[in-house]
Amino acid sequence: MPSRSSSAPAKPAPRTVSLVTLGCARNEVDSEELAARLTAAGWELTSDGDASVVLVNTCGFIQAAKQESIGELLSAAESGAKVAAVGCLAERYGAELADELPEAQVLGFDDYAEIGARLDDVVAGRKRPAHTARDRRTLLPITPAARQSAPAARQSAPAETSLSAVSSSTIVDLSNPAAPWTGPGGGVFRRRLSGGVVAPLKIASGCDRRCSFCAIPSFRGAFVSRRPPEILAEARWLADQGVRELVLVSENSTSYGKDLGNLRLLEEVLPDLAAIEGIERVRISYLQPAELRPGLIEVIASTPGVAPYFDLSFQHASGRVLRAMRRFGDRKRFGALVDQIREQSPQAGIRSNFIVGFPGETPDDLRELELFLSHVGLDAIGIFGYSDEDGTEAASLPGHLDEAEIARRVEEFAGLADELMTQRAESRLGETLDVLIEEEADDGPPGAFLGRAAHQAPEVDGVTTVRTPVPARRLAPGDMVRAVVTGCEGVDLIADVQPQ
Repeated sequence: MPSRSSSAPAKPAPRTVSLVTLGCARNEVDSEELAARLTAAGWELTSDGDASVVLVNTCGFIQAAKQESIGELLSAAESGAKVAAVGCLAERYGAELADELPEAQVLGFDDYAEIGARLDDVVAGRKRPAHTARDRRTLLPITPAARQSAPAARQSAPAETSLSAVSSSTIVDLSNPAAPWTGPGGGVFRRRLSGGVVAPLKIASGCDRRCSFCAIPSFRGAFVSRRPPEILAEARWLADQGVRELVLVSENSTSYGKDLGNLRLLEEVLPDLAAIEGIERVRISYLQPAELRPGLIEVIASTPGVAPYFDLSFQHASGRVLRAMRRFGDRKRFGALVDQIREQSPQAGIRSNFIVGFPGETPDDLRELELFLSHVGLDAIGIFGYSDEDGTEAASLPGHLDEAEIARRVEEFAGLADELMTQRAESRLGETLDVLIEEEADDGPPGAFLGRAAHQAPEVDGVTTVRTPVPARRLAPGDMVRAVVTGCEGVDLIADVQPQ
């Protein structure tokens, strides 16, 4: 009688994916939502070089970011891995990008809900036609108040693909630090990828502004706010995951609530977020000067637990250039706005980005920018050179400057920015700051830790090295300590913990 084999059936090979995130904090949130959906679909996240698929979440903001995204896709393909592209560059160019990069499967925002199945196709070699790029603003009504009830509202941007109102039935596996946030009905929405005590929290997607140099609204869509219960539920989950600072992100945070019928909704939500147990600080980013209301300034400047931090999108200080950019303001108006903020909170952190080399920019325009920067004392200044973006009004404006001249202006103003930021940091000597500890300093003296004060946002605004008394007071990531500024190195501060 023949013997039966006792061997168990072979297990299928694991489906593994390496997820690469490029670009801004909004993309970081999108990647964590993709990670949760992939996990729910049976995919295993890995950072090893032998993943079944490399999924690149691309950035399509400016030319340098696009080149970085394409370089990352080509590098992944050269490693022999199967490659898929998602994110802004993939959404913005669709089939055009797929034709240029046959090595990668190009996926759009509408593929996010079924991302696991899409990667199954990639592994199996089933090439799907890439989407045809379209203006995503056309998916929703022009009137903001009509958007929340529109069928396409939850498909207008990746973060809102399947989110609905989240109730107290939210399920969280606290035994697993990387456990995804799951909502009613089992829909999985987010899984942390990087850990740490700081995390972005998306409050809205899309933008209704029509800046002449910016293509973002065309591929991110019209502005749609997330409802407060969704935001608060996700914030509580992040707090349970060890997050101590929430960074609220969107394309335009000052528009929050306009499609929900309440332009002051952000002022109402900020104190509720700051009151969540475990959250030490809430920071808001991407504020439009034209929409910054006195009431919002007051709430940001004075609410306990909300960082007095103003990430203002000035872009220039010449009224003439700003009109060509289809933006509000000039040197005097922006100066008055900074004064208004400092009257409410003298220590408030203020940062902004500026574009030089815009078509038609003259020496007089640059002088206006120089005067503004030299007098307002910004904590952080980003200088960018203008570059044409496909489909934007600015690309067809007269008076384009050559690349060498734009580079010269960038170099000149970047040098000025470095000098002014150092001066602002020096002006904080002797100030007492609340510093959120993030990690122990690798190359500092014993008892030194790295953290950030209220005026320092993650990645872009410098850090504070905190020195503890001897014998060293042990600190841990997530601790909030009071420290006195005793030195600085550029924008980075050195501070000594106050004795308890």
